[in-house]
Amino acid sequence: MSPSSTSTAADSTVKSPPTGAGSEKEPPRPRGARRRGTPYVLTVLLVAALVLGCLLSAGIGSYGIPLGDVLASVQHRIGLGGESLGRVGESVLWNVRLPRVTLAVLVGASLGCAGALMQGVFGNPLAEPGVIGISSGAAVGAVAAIALGLNFFGNWTVTFCAFVAGLITVLVVYSLARSGGRTEVVTLILTGIALNAFAGALIGLFLFVADNAQVTQITFWQLGSLSQATWPKVLAVLPCALAGLLIAPFHSRRLDLLALGERPARHLGVDVERLRVVLILVVALLTAAAVAVAGIVSFVGLLVPHLLRMAAGPGHRFLVPGSAIGGALVLVVADLTARTVAAPAELPLGVLTALVGSPFFFFLLRRTRRKQGGWA
Repeated sequence: MSPSSTSTAADSTVKSPPTGAGSEKEPPRPRGARRRGTPYVLTVLLVAALVLGCLLSAGIGSYGIPLGDVLASVQHRIGLGGESLGRVGESVLWNVRLPRVTLAVLVGASLGCAGALMQGVFGNPLAEPGVIGISSGAAVGAVAAIALGLNFFGNWTVTFCAFVAGLITVLVVYSLARSGGRTEVVTLILTGIALNAFAGALIGLFLFVADNAQVTQITFWQLGSLSQATWPKVLAVLPCALAGLLIAPFHSRRLDLLALGERPARHLGVDVERLRVVLILVVALLTAAAVAVAGIVSFVGLLVPHLLRMAAGPGHRFLVPGSAIGGALVLVVADLTARTVAAPAELPLGVLTALVGSPFFFFLLRRTRRKQGGWA
């Protein structure tokens, strides 16, 4: 064998990649595979954070109750041991704190779930009951019931009027924002601006004709608050909130198919118009339930679904229930902040959520416009 051939053989031996099983490079895992377990982890974390937030919110305040005492009192009430806190402690915990925490969970879950449904139904990331005027429309119904002294359904009157007004508002938004078989983002936002302005004018008229006691109640609806939480109010809103929250997850798969487009969804067996009507009713029910007891609390339904979508992807099987849990967590924390950050005064809950949510909305607006290449 010639030296040149020997050198070539040696070079090929040196340059050839090793074939051992341990030396092969592992192919990169696809992005979807990395996210496959994320929804389960996020669900556990959200539930744990919500439980912890509820316990802390029940104990923190002008009359402090240690976390261990809160747990002991809850165990005592449900018959699992524990001990009572005494007359004052029990009264503060069960008549003031826990109704407020429960109401925060219901309102936050309703708003978060409604936001996820709105974004899925309209097919764009900027839809939210408060941004496009549904919360203001529902508030008009509640304010009208207060100012006119309506009481035909007892404790349900305000909730019923808020539901009807919210339903009318969402149908108007849907009909005006839909053009050429799709919902335009700019039309959606402009419609919301117009409806919010009109609702504000109607609320102003009701303020003009209301007496002093009614003016105080109407101001509560405009600013948003949970300061008047009681167990009767929890029981009044519970059926509406639970009905919406239980119905919504059953439509998650159809929302995933709708995200492919109306025509593909129809070919896959989805009755698109029926789905939209049902979910619009669910959104109106959830929004009315929240507005009827807490007033206008905006941006929760915009912020929570977006954060979860960025973390775990767009699948509605996790997004819808996850937004409900995340919304409950956000509102529990926001309410705790509102009543402690400026103690002994209390910040309006709707003002606090708007201060945090508005910059996030501006970010989403610019991000969506950049992705679509501008709207001009």
